[in-house]
Amino acid sequence: MPVPMYVFTGFLESGKTKFIQETLEDERFNAGERTLLLVLEEGEEEYDISTYPHKDVFIEKLDYEDLSVEKLQTLFKKHRAERVVAELNGMHTASDFYLKTPDDWMIAQEVMFADANTIMSYNANMRQLVYDKLAGAEMVVFNRMPLSADIMPYHELARSVNRKIDILYDYVDGHTQFDEIEDPLPFDLEAPIVEIGDEDYALFYRDITEESKKYEGKTIRFKGQVAKLRREKDGMFAPGRFVMTCCEADITFMGLPCKFVGANGLRPRSWVTVTATVEVKHHSLYKGVGPILTAVSVEGAEAPAQEVATF
Repeated sequence: MPVPMYVFTGFLESGKTKFIQETLEDERFNAGERTLLLVLEEGEEEYDISTYPHKDVFIEKLDYEDLSVEKLQTLFKKHRAERVVAELNGMHTASDFYLKTPDDWMIAQEVMFADANTIMSYNANMRQLVYDKLAGAEMVVFNRMPLSADIMPYHELARSVNRKIDILYDYVDGHTQFDEIEDPLPFDLEAPIVEIGDEDYALFYRDITEESKKYEGKTIRFKGQVAKLRREKDGMFAPGRFVMTCCEADITFMGLPCKFVGANGLRPRSWVTVTATVEVKHHSLYKGVGPILTAVSVEGAEAPAQEVATF
């Protein structure tokens, strides 16, 4: 039976401990379930079990060097736990933790906390760590927000990484506000041919792979490089772009499988403009269901001004 795991990420003194403490004081969350609370970062705040409506919360403080599937399984059995709450260390990626969790531990929720006064500095100097936390979170809480703060830079920081993420602003006077800013796509999905600008490829790729169904039956046009598929070499190729999601170290080619009778004659890494229809079906590239293109036309093209696409 899957074990629900509630994960809280963010940098030191970002408010994780305070939020978890208040959550465990709430009977709606703490109704008596035996909870293994894993603490991988110690700040100034301390957990106080005496305030919880139910005391079946078992705190285990760990270093990342001590993490292993066996260690976590032992702790889970020791406390006869039913679920896991984890406070992660901001100087590690979430994958540092997830790779060492048992297979039956499933993420029920992941929330990031960020101090509004320091997160921009972290983003400028530790972009990869900030990106990691935003990318996996369902919600980000920007706390200690000054009352006069412009929320747009925070909105853009979060949504540039994760278009689906919920954003909550927690102000210094105690009131909170959800972000309700709409993020319209920079291309028209209702157009007869959906034209993807060179500067919009990264956003387009993320959107079509995350929300494939809304593209089904559409005709799209974009510029990309030719890549050949390893398994389907005849009548298929994968036009796409190299995309930098965070920093130069994570530049990755992101392409879409495309049916095209002339695929064999295309030169790898050459630039083409592809006009294609979209259907959503199973393909090994996705290890599941995803967008499959059928080319209407494939024409040679000049490379875009910026060859590596970004968000």
